[in-house]
Amino acid sequence: MNHRVIHPGHVTSVEEAARACGVRPDQVVKTLVVRRGVGDYVLVLVPGDRSLSWPKLRALLGVSRLSLPDADEALSVTGYARGTITPLGLDLPVVADQRVVGGEITLGTGQRDTVVALAANDVIEAYAAIVADVTTDASTR
Repeated sequence: MNHRVIHPGHVTSVEEAARACGVRPDQVVKTLVVRRGVGDYVLVLVPGDRSLSWPKLRALLGVSRLSLPDADEALSVTGYARGTITPLGLDLPVVADQRVVGGEITLGTGQRDTVVALAANDVIEAYAAIVADVTTDASTR
């Protein structure tokens, strides 16, 4: 995949990350690891200006219960610390919010203070991501 490596330095918010990377907040994509069941996980790509909608994700996956693993479990499952989790290099199912499609996004790289900018559609295609509406406006949470 064509990509650019960016070193934004230490940032503490999506807005700071967007400014440091020279992109819009919606292009800063958060990768969340979600537990469907014992030993069953999925990665969800969420635009930085949005929040995960648990009801929408449950409906999409056809389950009645989902949860976020704690930091230690997320590290064990992905090999990455929270805040650095990325789909890159992982063999887990991926769900991408429909707003991720098209254009350039930034993703974590598994390392603090380093992100990668690449075409969203390349990530979606490479990981056979399910694309669906799984978020809500972050300002309404």
